[in-house]
Amino acid sequence: MADYQHPCRYCHRLVPPDSAVCPLCGKTNPSGPLRCPKCHSPIQSGWIACARCGQSLKTTCPGCFAETFFGDHCDQCGARLVVHCPNPKCRAEQPPLGPNCQKCGKPL
Repeated sequence: MADYQHPCRYCHRLVPPDSAVCPLCGKTNPSGPLRCPKCHSPIQSGWIACARCGQSLKTTCPGCFAETFFGDHCDQCGARLVVHCPNPKCRAEQPPLGPNCQKCGKPL
């Protein structure tokens, strides 16, 4: 069934199953399982740690600074849970996993 659609996990409207972004609410990863930001194993909302790698699934939102589940978006303000490397030669977008950029190693 090529036309089968899935509900967006955020706005609950139907989206194509291969969508990287919901065309209706604009949030990333609208369908499919949530994934660990470190090892990319499937995770579930409410878990404290990843079952595979042990990564803590509680983080501080870089937008509103509230503690939230480490999914794709903050539970409080809806902002994406990513940071950008301040190095002008890098500017990599990444989950806030540590104090240094995962690509260039410079401090975030």
